[in-house]
Amino acid sequence: MSVLIAFLSLAVEFFLGYPDWLFRAIGHPVTWIGRLISFLDLKLNRATDPDALRRQRGVQALLVIVLVPGVIGLFMQIFLLWFVPLGLVVAALLATSLLSQKSLHDHVEAVADALDSGGLAMGRVAVSRIVGRDPETLDRAGVCRAAIESLAENFSDGIVAPAFWTGVGGLAGGAAYKAANTADSMIGHRTPRHEAFGWAAARFDDWINLPASRLSALLIVLAAFLVKRADPGGAWRAVWRDAKKHRSPNAGWPEAAMAGALGLALAGPRSYGGILVDDVFMGEGGRCEADSVDIRRALKLYRVADCLLIGMFGLISMVVILA
Repeated sequence: MSVLIAFLSLAVEFFLGYPDWLFRAIGHPVTWIGRLISFLDLKLNRATDPDALRRQRGVQALLVIVLVPGVIGLFMQIFLLWFVPLGLVVAALLATSLLSQKSLHDHVEAVADALDSGGLAMGRVAVSRIVGRDPETLDRAGVCRAAIESLAENFSDGIVAPAFWTGVGGLAGGAAYKAANTADSMIGHRTPRHEAFGWAAARFDDWINLPASRLSALLIVLAAFLVKRADPGGAWRAVWRDAKKHRSPNAGWPEAAMAGALGLALAGPRSYGGILVDDVFMGEGGRCEADSVDIRRALKLYRVADCLLIGMFGLISMVVILA
């Protein structure tokens, strides 16, 4: 049933996304999880405590962050499948909130639209909504590359990974993954406040994203066979040459695949909060001068890779049902 829930949620969310009216009415699971993380950070992460104690409390906080949504998801799935007519459909609808297929596409497309209609200034505003780097340091090519990098990385973190863990563990697996990933984005930073307290969140997020990052890269490579003027060979070579050089053990895989497929050089040195991060390039030797047309090419690759993902879960669901 877990694989079927993942398949149905992917199919529904692909077309509908998370409705704005629902977000305005009740928020979103990520916002609820975020409140829990903020509460634990405030209560447990004291600057006066030694780093060893802060790291220990970070582990304790992570257990709460992961287990609370996971247990809620488990009991909801049991209740829905055992006691609610069409409970499988309801569970799949709930699981759509763990995915971001439509919103990711719309946010990245908005960067291309802003550049084409309002120039660099509007492009910087649009890209600042999806990346953490300093937008004022980006020229037009930098804005485009940032948007494409975000598309590739979030395809893995925001779509493939929650679908994968939902397929493995149903609502419990998907909710637990989403909680851990949100914890990493909020406290898994190498800052004076979170270096120790967020250590467990950052390491755990690295581990749980390992399968999805590799699968995401493979899907992008396969999509390049189906998209006109994309280079599947270049994508494959970039993955094996560059992915492991990335400072993240996971982000480099989809970024390298996207870079090689488009003939671009992504990642590389960039600025976060005034601090220069001297990272290596994914797609080394590719073009750095990206433009809005490259964002739209990346979106085509993303749509095809996403459809391949949905088809994969559909096929697995069929095999499971017929077995």
